Order: sequence, then structure tokens, then C-alpha cells
Amino acid sequence: MAGSGMSPCAACKLLRRRCTRDCVFAPYFPPDEPQKFANVHKVFGAANVNKMLQELPVEARGDAVSSMVYEADARVRDPVYGCVGAISSLQQQVAHLQTQLAVANAEIVCMRMHNTESSRDSDNSRHIQGSYQQGLSPPLQPQSPELQNYYKPTAHYHRTDNMELAELLWT
Repeated sequence: MAGSGMSPCAACKLLRRRCTRDCVFAPYFPPDEPQKFANVHKVFGAANVNKMLQELPVEARGDAVSSMVYEADARVRDPVYGCVGAISSLQQQVAHLQTQLAVANAEIVCMRMHNTESSRDSDNSRHIQGSYQQGLSPPLQPQSPELQNYYKPTAHYHRTDNMELAELLWT
């Protein structure tokens, strides 16, 4: 806005024209951000941007300029794909993170099942040891130290229905 003593907006400065009070570019392309308009001008052209802004209601122009600046910056960085390249990259990252999350959730389920099984084994072990104290003879155990690692007393496992299993897995 050169008439009021201020420097022209970035658009008028780049286009080397006089910036008037009613300049459509001035509110959105301040003089201290020249690259912002330079990219938009390179991708869309000043005449097209001017036409788009004049066709929009004033309250929608800020969002339109933000979109054009984002698209123009993306086109400058990636002339072939622009925003689509950035979106595609983000979608690939989301898919990768969803896979990692699924793996982590599966590990949690396995750990919960293992913990549930371990607690049942310890409960059964206490029950069996209590029986021994009541005078019952313990089951036969292998005498060979090599076979000790393979010996596991049989335990009575409680079967749960699907609803109980689902509650265990997702709580």
C-alpha cells in the first residue's frame, strides 16, 4: 500500500506494479514474505490467483490463499506430484504405523494369554502341593537330570468360553 506510506505487498512488489488500497493481494501476501507469493505466482499465475480471490467471499479468501500457498510450496518441492506426493507419503507412514500397532497389540494379547496361563499353572501347582501335604503321594518324576527340563506336571486347565476369552484379551 504505497499510497499510505507503507511498502507494497509481496505480490505487487514481484509484479512491479503500484499497490493500491483495495489490492486483493495485500491482506494475504505481506511485504515481508515475498517467497510466499513467488511460489503461488509460479504455479498458478497472478491473473488466476487474482480471479479466484475476487470470485470468493472475503471470509473464504484466507483459507483459499492458505491452500494455494501449500499446493504451490508442494509443487516447488515436488513438481510431478505436489501435494499428492506428500499425502501419499503420509498415507504410507500411517499404514506402517498401523502395522506396528497391530504387531504390538498382538504381542500384548500373547503376553496376557501367557500370564493367564501362568497364573492358572501356579494355582494348580498350589492345589497339587496341598494334596501332597494331605498325605497323597506325589506323581512320579524322572530321575535323570536331563529329563528334568522336559518334565511338567499335567495341570487341569479350565476352558473359557469365547466371551471370557475376549474379555481377557481386550481388558
